[in-house]
Amino acid sequence: MFDIGFGELLLIAVVALVVLGPERLPGAARTVGTLLRRLRNGWESVRAEVEREIEAEEMKRKLKEAQEHIRATSEQAKASVRESAERVREAADAMKGQPLHEDDDPQRPAETEANAEQADADAPASRRTDTAEPSERPDER
Repeated sequence: MFDIGFGELLLIAVVALVVLGPERLPGAARTVGTLLRRLRNGWESVRAEVEREIEAEEMKRKLKEAQEHIRATSEQAKASVRESAERVREAADAMKGQPLHEDDDPQRPAETEANAEQADADAPASRRTDTAEPSERPDER
């Protein structure tokens, strides 16, 4: 801050001794020391407060950047989910008109059930699966 060498300090001490005298010089030195200490402490306090404010501003900036990153990632995820859902809807719509198996035809479900019931009614009682004995069923052993 100040560039004061040993020679300048010695000159200031001699002038103070001549002006103030040996009786008042120790009290003046204490007063100057106290004032310099208060000034230094005040300066340190101001500097620490400025550093805290700078750190707080930096943290706010980082928080805002993180929020923007999270928002952008969230928007990307939402868009990806929407796109996937749209693809699934399109696939489901495309499959609505197609039978699930080769022998299944969604246009004639009533005819298939009626034919199956007619075939069961025409079959002899020994060949019907609903009247077979439990021991005769192939899936049970």
